[in-house]
Amino acid sequence: QYAAVIPAFVTSILNDEQPTIYGDGTQSRDFTYIENILHAYMLAIEVDKTCGQSINVACGSNTNLLTIVEKINQCLGKNVQPKFAAPRAGDVKHSTADISAAKKLLGFEPVVHFEEGLKHTIEYFASQTK
Repeated sequence: QYAAVIPAFVTSILNDEQPTIYGDGTQSRDFTYIENILHAYMLAIEVDKTCGQSINVACGSNTNLLTIVEKINQCLGKNVQPKFAAPRAGDVKHSTADISAAKKLLGFEPVVHFEEGLKHTIEYFASQTK
């Protein structure tokens, strides 16, 4: 469920509810903002050698869940602490995308880094609650 963890955390903190972290919160993922995906698509349209290729698109760095909660709180001026639940069976502790093919084949570099994308996401969700 980490694909939707950022919207879930933002929504919880906006509502002064504790977001749930499964495990200790040090697990990390390579989150990326939608503009990076669109940027890669636009690059791929221009490059013939990408046909049939599997290419990972992300930021190429990971962020842990505790840091995400901290950054959301900072952006919203809140101090909502997460609640912790038992780790989920089979959960991968750390996951970072290998974006070397995207760099080599497309000339891809992320255009929106994690913190900027998180800020945009928080602003969007905050605007929807008004």
